[in-house]
Amino acid sequence: MDFLSSIFIFVLSAFCCSSSAVAQQLYVGQAITDCNNPNVTPVVLGYAYNGANTSCQTFLTFRSKPPYNTVSAISDLLASDPSHLSEINSVSETATLDTNKLVIVPVNCSRSGEYYQLNTSYIIKRNDGYFVIANNTLQGLTTCQALAKQNPSLNATSLAIGATISVPLRCACPTKNQSDLGINYLISYLIAEGDEVSRISQRFGAENELTLEANGLSEENTNINPFTTFLVPLENPPSISQTIEPSPPPLSPPSPTISTSNDSSNKTWLYALLGALGGCALILVIGTVIFCRVFRRNKEKTDPVTASESFEAIVKPQEKKTDQESKDFLDSISANIALKTYNFDELQRATDNFSSKCLIKGSVYRGMINGDSAAIKKMDGDVPKEMSLLHKINHSNLIRLCGVCFNEGHWYLVYEFAANGTLSDWIYYGINDGKFLDWTQRIQILLDVAAGLNYLHSFTTPPHIHKDIKCSNILLDGDFRAKIANFGLARSAGAEESHFSLTKHIVGTIGYMAPEYVENGLVSTKLDVYAFGALMLEILTGKEIAVLYEDNKDLSDVLNAVLKDEDGHESLTDFMDPSMQGKYPPELAKFLVRLIDNCLEKNPAARPAMDEIVQLLSRTMNNSMTWEL
Repeated sequence: MDFLSSIFIFVLSAFCCSSSAVAQQLYVGQAITDCNNPNVTPVVLGYAYNGANTSCQTFLTFRSKPPYNTVSAISDLLASDPSHLSEINSVSETATLDTNKLVIVPVNCSRSGEYYQLNTSYIIKRNDGYFVIANNTLQGLTTCQALAKQNPSLNATSLAIGATISVPLRCACPTKNQSDLGINYLISYLIAEGDEVSRISQRFGAENELTLEANGLSEENTNINPFTTFLVPLENPPSISQTIEPSPPPLSPPSPTISTSNDSSNKTWLYALLGALGGCALILVIGTVIFCRVFRRNKEKTDPVTASESFEAIVKPQEKKTDQESKDFLDSISANIALKTYNFDELQRATDNFSSKCLIKGSVYRGMINGDSAAIKKMDGDVPKEMSLLHKINHSNLIRLCGVCFNEGHWYLVYEFAANGTLSDWIYYGINDGKFLDWTQRIQILLDVAAGLNYLHSFTTPPHIHKDIKCSNILLDGDFRAKIANFGLARSAGAEESHFSLTKHIVGTIGYMAPEYVENGLVSTKLDVYAFGALMLEILTGKEIAVLYEDNKDLSDVLNAVLKDEDGHESLTDFMDPSMQGKYPPELAKFLVRLIDNCLEKNPAARPAMDEIVQLLSRTMNNSMTWEL
């Protein structure tokens, strides 16, 4: 029995060792911590040296973007032979590559102490820091922790422009067990938004099980994050065909082919089809007649209502409604959108008959309903349009509509209560009675607003544009978490983010409105991105847009002093909100200045999308929380 137990233990140990040897190491995930702290988990410093060889030929991936969008520029940045890079990507050595094109970069990977890495050098440029170099310039092919460890004699918070630093790029060589399985290459693949392990494996023709093992993942744990490296095990070198973005999987299988072997069957099918079409046509005619008779008397003098706007037509109040008509009208709203309807006397009791002591601002009152605080807003105009959007959205960073009341021609909308009021009450230096936000609170608010806008742009059907992002439309709850409010100007966008529509009705707030909207009436989700850039500018400077405009013809001019200053410290001090002087990480502040500049690009196509902004601000928030410790 002891002999059999010994054999079992030996076999189990051999299996476990073999399994761990196949895996290169644990996947790095979002293990981003303080860039100046060298005492971090080894996983963020590089891939462990556990391979069969001390060096190997391997491949990195990189997504081209200016100024690193030519063969020579990418080769210089990543220490690759330009002739090899041009050959494997089937382009000339003088080629300029499309923005965001995936590029295969052949390199030589070698052991360096405990890690595999490719050592290259980088010359510090204006506004550079380890965080920016690792995550923006190199897109995650290194980490700020690895840069700090590789350059221990340099001060990470004050890198001199023109100085040369050593950069360890993340690469790896196959283990012996991987080599025995025919794996000859481990590609350092840069994960993009929407990537999945199985699709990455399929894209490169790798076995999914081996891909999971190479990264220390399992079928139960396949979570991967953008801006991180991921090892793809291959028998053969990658090819140019694998750099083409794969098409999304089909939504449904193709329809079965109808057999034509039986003529009688075909005729029966044809008669059934004709009958169905005839029935549909008859129903359509009857429906049209009924529609015309029922709605003819209520026809507005504006443009005809489209199908997508039919809800607005149903709930648009008519003048001089009787009490019974109003009650029936509110009952129809409740039935259609499951929204609580209040009697006017309920709201009167909640606000002490709309007493001035309950007035928050404008026509918004604080009320107590069933023991809970609520914001009650008296409104006129096209209220149903806002209601039609608010009833179908659900996100923690968008204000929640709780109920509605209609009385004597006026609407009363009941919202969740934001205890700390509007963002504008907190950020304008010198006029807010000593109420200020610290650095981390400001970054969290920016992240909340970006997440709310990303939800509108990417997760509503159809996508929606807020069109009126500004500090007074951002509310703060008791924990200073942001909620976007005031959807009166919101409208639907095209299915594609790059799609623009036209309007002659230009409304908004000067300073927040994008130039293509003001000058040409072009509307897209990039309007919100521009306004978000202006919002970021106010939050960092503590100044109103109107004040910033007094001395500058263009908001981008406000950023020039920081972006063009080779040192950056003095100009950054002048730029930042005086209430935060010495209370923010300069490297992250300069990174946000660059992000603001990108959001305020005159060309809307050059502005980042909100999902990208969310990713960048999420990483900034993680680093800010660590900086605070």
